[in-house]
Amino acid sequence: MRAPDDGERETATGTTGGGYDVAAVAALADRVTAAVEAVVIGQRASIRMAVVALLCEGHILLDDVPGVGKTTLARTLARAIGGVFRRIQFTPDLLPSDVSGIAFFDQKLGDFRFRPGPVFANVVLADEINRATPRTQSALLEAMQERTVTVEGEMLDLPRPFLLIATQNPIEQEGTFPLPEAQLDRFLLRVTLGYPSHADEDAMLTRFRHGAEGSAGTVRPEVDPVIAPGELPAAIVATREVRVAPDTLHYVSGLARATRSHPAVELGASPRASLALLHAAQAVAAMAGRDVVLPDDVQAVAGPVLAHRLVLSPGSRLRDLTADRVLADVVREVPVPVEEDAPRRPVGVTSGRSG
Repeated sequence: MRAPDDGERETATGTTGGGYDVAAVAALADRVTAAVEAVVIGQRASIRMAVVALLCEGHILLDDVPGVGKTTLARTLARAIGGVFRRIQFTPDLLPSDVSGIAFFDQKLGDFRFRPGPVFANVVLADEINRATPRTQSALLEAMQERTVTVEGEMLDLPRPFLLIATQNPIEQEGTFPLPEAQLDRFLLRVTLGYPSHADEDAMLTRFRHGAEGSAGTVRPEVDPVIAPGELPAAIVATREVRVAPDTLHYVSGLARATRSHPAVELGASPRASLALLHAAQAVAAMAGRDVVLPDDVQAVAGPVLAHRLVLSPGSRLRDLTADRVLADVVREVPVPVEEDAPRRPVGVTSGRSG
């Protein structure tokens, strides 16, 4: 079986250049945020979380009602980074091969060829992921964790960067298949957009009152790439080099361990969740132009990183407890380390910390 050649597999990657520091990461994050905000109005905190996922090479679960801009956010983010965007509409009759691709016999070549599926892209939107069967959902497990797809026993690399954004409607549950814990644990962040404020909704109506491309009510993101090829891989490397003091590391693991012993929790955060929390905190620090992680950075992403990984006990659910409330209790109870190092912030770098 022949793998896709360079013309068949589009990527937005490039060679990683040297000399990329947290000041450059902060500037890159600000450019991407501004580009996406030109289309997705009033969602700055959610956009910043999406940039965190990019810098961590993680994935996002968008858990929200229809019509709040989930697809627009994913499409615009892909355009802002100059990446290839693919959308998969998940339905009960979707097959794993519809996601990963198929091998077929090419009579001209006299051999099997591989036709890449939509997962071979830089930003993949898995729309209404919980409407597909568990068999089809599982087709994403290898792609999310190893960044590879195995077809007919052959392992194929996905393009880098690779970001999966999955959406699901938390209200409508009829005809859906809940995501298993193993798959939920592979999402770096769970993000909810929510409804815009009155002023933001007025701004959206004003900006897009004529529609786009002659179709009223259809708003297509029209932004140009704001980063050069190779910048994002360099920013990812620089983000991983942000310093973390031993006390802060202990704080990260302490939060994860506290969820496992909480009386309202049946299944707490995994060691993978601890790593996710650490990497997300590094991204928040780098986006703020700092070369050291503070406890505030950890707390800023504790909810989006950990809440969706917790499984509450049946009694807790009967008492209407939520994972967010339990996690808020955990954050209050775990002692916060005293900062040993003052944050070192490059001069002239604007903060872009997500809320």
